[in-house]
Amino acid sequence: MTQSTRIRAALFLLTLGLGALPAAAQQAAAPKTALPAADAKMTAFVSNLLGKMTPEEKIGQLNLVSVGFTVTGPVVSQGVDENIKQGRVGAVLNTFTPVAARKLQEMAVKQSRLHIPLILGFDVIHGHRTIFPVPLGLAATWDLPAIERSAHIAGQEAAADGINWVYSPMVDIARDPRWGRVMEGAGEDPYLGSQIARAMVHGYQGPTNDMTRPENVMACLKHFALYGAAEAGRDYNTTDMSRQRMYNEYLPPYRAAVEAGVGSVMSSFNDVNGIPATANKWLMTDLLRTQWGFNGFVATDYTAINELSAHGLGDDKKVSELALNAGIDMDMVGEIFLKNLAQNIKDGTVKQADVDLACRRVLEAKYRLGLFTDPYHGVSEARAKQVLMQPAFVQAARDVARRSLVLLKNENQTLPLKNTANIAVVGPLADRPLDMIGSWSGAGDGKQAVSILQGIKNVGGSTIRVSYAHGANVTEDDQMIKRLNENGAQLNTDPRPADEQIAEAVRNAQAAEVIVAVVGESSGMTGEAASRADIGLPGRQLDLLKALKATGKPLVVVLCNGRPLTLPWEDQNASAMLETWFGGTQAGNAVADVLFGRYNPSGKLTMTFPRAVGQIPIYYNHKSTGRPYAGVLLDKYKSRYLDLPNDPLYPFGYGLSYTTFTVSKPKLSAASIGMAGALDVAVTVQNTGQADGEEVVQLYLRDVVGTSTRPVQELKSFQKVLLKKGESRQLTFHLTVEDLKFYNDDLKFVAEPGEFQVMVGSNSRDVQMASFTLTQ
Repeated sequence: MTQSTRIRAALFLLTLGLGALPAAAQQAAAPKTALPAADAKMTAFVSNLLGKMTPEEKIGQLNLVSVGFTVTGPVVSQGVDENIKQGRVGAVLNTFTPVAARKLQEMAVKQSRLHIPLILGFDVIHGHRTIFPVPLGLAATWDLPAIERSAHIAGQEAAADGINWVYSPMVDIARDPRWGRVMEGAGEDPYLGSQIARAMVHGYQGPTNDMTRPENVMACLKHFALYGAAEAGRDYNTTDMSRQRMYNEYLPPYRAAVEAGVGSVMSSFNDVNGIPATANKWLMTDLLRTQWGFNGFVATDYTAINELSAHGLGDDKKVSELALNAGIDMDMVGEIFLKNLAQNIKDGTVKQADVDLACRRVLEAKYRLGLFTDPYHGVSEARAKQVLMQPAFVQAARDVARRSLVLLKNENQTLPLKNTANIAVVGPLADRPLDMIGSWSGAGDGKQAVSILQGIKNVGGSTIRVSYAHGANVTEDDQMIKRLNENGAQLNTDPRPADEQIAEAVRNAQAAEVIVAVVGESSGMTGEAASRADIGLPGRQLDLLKALKATGKPLVVVLCNGRPLTLPWEDQNASAMLETWFGGTQAGNAVADVLFGRYNPSGKLTMTFPRAVGQIPIYYNHKSTGRPYAGVLLDKYKSRYLDLPNDPLYPFGYGLSYTTFTVSKPKLSAASIGMAGALDVAVTVQNTGQADGEEVVQLYLRDVVGTSTRPVQELKSFQKVLLKKGESRQLTFHLTVEDLKFYNDDLKFVAEPGEFQVMVGSNSRDVQMASFTLTQ
């Protein structure tokens, strides 16, 4: 959905508190209850209601409108109030707070003929009022319970604020960091993305998908499908790939969310092999419903049916026909169904039975939410006051944020900082609380966020001295600033010449013991419609870093960004580098917890960081060519660049700690297994450093010989384990033949006999290997 059209403005924690590190090995979340088909009671209720509805009222249930709001209540757009009263609206987005939600629901249930309640939706992406790290940062925790708890808190807050439908999780696999929406997903890996999709669905909907409970909301899986593979990393652009690649690499997280029971699905903007997703019957019906058994409803993204005309599929009447016949149930904002379906039915291009089916699915969603029993979902101002941003939620946000931080470099143990340090804090993002909550922060308030400068002062306390200099504007591009500010960035740039700003920062640095330079992107430079062709540090920030380096003082680079960046100079010259993403409401305190060693960083990257834009797309689970490059400089006729190595700056799964770990060579329980067999992979992980810490031990597989080319590595399992200094522990991974399967050229899900390599280590690059054979 388009953020510029939305408003910027999540009762209890689980008894297992977020403050404690996981002491036990963490495996993938166990499968939970999928969304069931309609039972006899639901079917009878909905059938009875359908029998009372006019054709116009049925079409009305397929209409999702946007209603803006102010702090005192909803400002109903022209004509929408009358449409609600006439039963011509099925759902509303962009309205929240108990007063506003009740006002709209009362209009529907008291003034419409059949008293059918509304679904109230909103973009709750990484928190509602209490904001957590952006989803790419959440994924970097590799901590599924923490991710699920963050979604549960977000859902609780949203539900208390009048919302019962959230447009999350976004599970698009993304391998091009130029695309702004990489910040909204889990990265490049289908296995990890699938685990996170399940965790998010059950965080929002509850472990049994009982959405009648007042603390639960309905999740909306997006964007279906393949949106993350848009060509050139440019938003809304076309996607073109083989079905085999879809099934093996891009579709698994969507299917995982469906299997977890997600209540709704959102169509994507892009076309898929020449047919836009919103008009793509193969996607919406054949795949989603027939093959996967999805039982919920499908809504479009913002005006996606209207945009089918720009794709070249016809006028409003034609695209209305195409979308409904493809399997779309609800039209977001465009009102194409409202204005055209009746005529489509009259013309015979759409069947009344298909409109009835779409209407049934929307009514079933309302039944599943319990809205026919309580249209207000237990919303009250008293409940909202009790739930929103309660201290336990804010503390959870701080804990999850620090788990998301990835230590990229730490030369000579520059970090953690000593509490007696005289610190020069420098950089355009150091004192920017608004940017800390990141893009897609919905109802979050940047004024309630903690800046990194403030966090350093809070955590460091009276034993440190802190100076601050802006150092550089986040960008010097006036047109960029204008575009960002038009969409709420509130970039207050320093009008002084850039050299003067840098000189001031250098003077502060010369008087300090250590420099903490907070650099990166404005949060408005990431998210929807925020693709960047150059993903290095914008503006004069690199010049600032070079000037600070020249002082000879230890240089700690703190990155704030929503995508992988190209950082070759920074990697070579920084004393330490910490990736903090956009960490949410408690970003500053979380970053300071890590800088001062109150928390030992344990985050791992879920997207590859390229050396240069020219390497894109770059991802760990690529395939080998017929002429693979092995690093021999003069070996010309290989798949390589003349001017750069092939390998990334930082690989998938990478992240350092204030301690060190070793992972032993894997030991397999069997040298070969049959088609009904399984084996265990055992490794010993040891904390060989001087601090307690967590390590994410990752297991990858390679199918060495296949009827189709196979990736050089595929993540198949991981365990996150806390070890005290000097402690060692044996971890066991259980593999079955299901883990060896892939979709072959006939789209059959098969495991093929032959050699498999098992690779285990701390990231996709630093692994040790063992082999086994699968026999027929």
